[in-house]
Amino acid sequence: MAFLPPSPQAPFPPEPPPRVTVLGLRGRQWMVVAIVVGCCYLLASVAALGSVYRSYTRAPTDAELEIASRAEVAQRWRAWPAERIFPDRIPYRVDEGATEYATRTGIVPDRGCADAVDAKLVETLERHGCRAVLRATYVGALNGIVTTVGVVVFPDAFKADRAFKELPGGKQPDGSGGVAPALKTAAFPGTASGRFDDAARQARGSDRGGPYVLLTTSGHTDGRPAAAIERERPGRPFVMAPQLANALEESLSTPALPDCSKREWQC
Repeated sequence: MAFLPPSPQAPFPPEPPPRVTVLGLRGRQWMVVAIVVGCCYLLASVAALGSVYRSYTRAPTDAELEIASRAEVAQRWRAWPAERIFPDRIPYRVDEGATEYATRTGIVPDRGCADAVDAKLVETLERHGCRAVLRATYVGALNGIVTTVGVVVFPDAFKADRAFKELPGGKQPDGSGGVAPALKTAAFPGTASGRFDDAARQARGSDRGGPYVLLTTSGHTDGRPAAAIERERPGRPFVMAPQLANALEESLSTPALPDCSKREWQC
């Protein structure tokens, strides 16, 4: 019997390579994590877009409407045409109760605070943030009385009220029979107000509404100096002035119903 050598032992199969993991997670698990995170981002984006859409399409709240209304009032002095701020004719009542009309003779183009009032008033106005003074002049129905009206613009109603309370009131003679400090006159040559200068100022007044203070200064259209008047005329010759100021104040400061579809409104 022949001797057979032992057959070589069959080799063992190679071991599979170890699975790669990152932070303890394998590839398929990371795929699941990525899908979950992507879905979360998608849901968050949809929710954010929905919130933005609702904020732009919802109706404004009462508080937002009030803020928009105040902002619109505060911008009227430069958003409105000068002819709208100072209408061509303004009604007023005389002592007998009859209605007459004051006629505008001109509008001053400048807006400087320091150029529109006497020096003693400049410090008061500028301390409270005076932005501009718009002036126009009106004459009465009989062309005998003339009044210059000034719209003093402040940043807000609070500052306007503080300034208004510091302004001198009533008639305080300046030593010549006139009044000072006061709003400076605005005469327009070729009109009934052409002779009205600061020396002819005989009365002054003030009113306030919203961020605006209304100043008036009045006299006679013949330009007679206040010092030349020996005694005051009977009745109230300058009754037109406070009514003009009140009419302009109401027009400028009365809130309007906000219209968010127009550019001048910021709702």
